Amino acid sequence: MTFLSYLISGLSLGSVYAIIALGYTMVYGIAKMLNFAHGDVIMVGAYVCFFATSRWQLPPIAGVLLAMVVCTMLGVVIERLAYKPLRSAPSLAVLITAIGVSYFLQNGAQLLWSSSPKVFLPVVPETALKLFDGQLSISSIAIVTVITCIVIMLGLTWFTGTTKMGKAMRACSEDKGAAQLMGISVNMTISVTFAIGSALAAIAGVLLCSAYPTLMPTTGAMPGIKAFTAAVFGGIGSIPGAMLGGILLGIIEIFGKGYISTQLSDAIVFAVLIIILLVKPTGLLGKQITEKV
Repeated sequence: MTFLSYLISGLSLGSVYAIIALGYTMVYGIAKMLNFAHGDVIMVGAYVCFFATSRWQLPPIAGVLLAMVVCTMLGVVIERLAYKPLRSAPSLAVLITAIGVSYFLQNGAQLLWSSSPKVFLPVVPETALKLFDGQLSISSIAIVTVITCIVIMLGLTWFTGTTKMGKAMRACSEDKGAAQLMGISVNMTISVTFAIGSALAAIAGVLLCSAYPTLMPTTGAMPGIKAFTAAVFGGIGSIPGAMLGGILLGIIEIFGKGYISTQLSDAIVFAVLIIILLVKPTGLLGKQITEKV
């Protein structure tokens, strides 16, 4: 039963990583930039839901929706103010700006809400599904997290495959210049991408803090880095790759904690990433792109 228990915990944690990684991979796939502030948008979403449910006594679903709205607006504002002016700048300038935005959000949260850890109340009732005569217990938050991840993955696949905006996103990811010539608004498409990624970050933040109920301004930092690792692991730019990378990363981390060492689990995760990239530099589901001269 221990193996199954670890596997379920890994699936739950991996689902959170997958939801965050979807934001990374969508932004990279379309805007070709690494938004390192994405992890801190998770933290903002968790804080909004925390205050909505704990201080303002709103229902959990209202707290989640409010967090999604706030993070969507935050993502669009960040894109318009920090990234849009650098659209044609070297990638290093964009990368440094993203790191700056990340620290700005962390320090802003510290000023607004203090650095004291807060206890996050789960957004779903704390019940558990008992299997095998009670030997295996699956928490309600683990079930909700995995189901939410699957629904988001299916929804995004449908959105990018059938809707007009989804097709515009795919066109921009292939060639922004050609997409603009075809009448697609590249700026609007990138803004919508940031909005969707930030809304997903809010959901991930709420699910993460429901499973690990400690909330502070740096809550999103390490999960953000691990989710970025998951996106690279699965093949950054690929939506199925982000989900696969997130799930595998969560399972590897939990098995590393359970069977090897809790102190070494993070090192094991990043070591696996290095090995995968040495064997397959584009990630598990990434595509090799040949640049024409």
